[in-house]
Amino acid sequence: MALRRCWRFAGVVPRLLWNSTVRPGASVPGGRSSVSSLVNTHRGCNTTELLMCSRFSSAPPSTDVTYEQLKQLLAGRKAVVIDVREPWELREYGFIPGSINVPLGQVNTALQLGPEEFEEKYGGEMPQQTDNIVFTCLAGVRSKNALDAAASLGYKDVQHYPGGWQDWVKNEQHK
Repeated sequence: MALRRCWRFAGVVPRLLWNSTVRPGASVPGGRSSVSSLVNTHRGCNTTELLMCSRFSSAPPSTDVTYEQLKQLLAGRKAVVIDVREPWELREYGFIPGSINVPLGQVNTALQLGPEEFEEKYGGEMPQQTDNIVFTCLAGVRSKNALDAAASLGYKDVQHYPGGWQDWVKNEQHK
């Protein structure tokens, strides 16, 4: 019976999380209300059931990566970093060490190539659909578009660095 309630509630959680209002002073990761604030508003589910249901929520996890997180991912080789700027931009302004350049207009096609063809064309290992991919650009606009394109192709663990090259340079200069 609890499972039935959980499944019924699981379809409601994303809409409630997306549309709910937040009380002043509440901590809200990602700008959405937390499941715990819904505990007293939904009859028939206790706290444990709500927490179990929240694991199946379709609310998207945070897709933003900070400078510090990106540095850690690169150092540990735990992500494929794809810079979606045009090649001339990388030559003129610079690039994040360890990133692969795939211009935004080619992302959709590139992520559907075979591994050998991808490596030959872009000089890096093609990410698998389960790999963590972080897209970057100059200031975060194109990288968000690339993230959306990759997600539409079935890539599961996609993120972007909203600060882009501008934020990278600013942080690197402070070292």
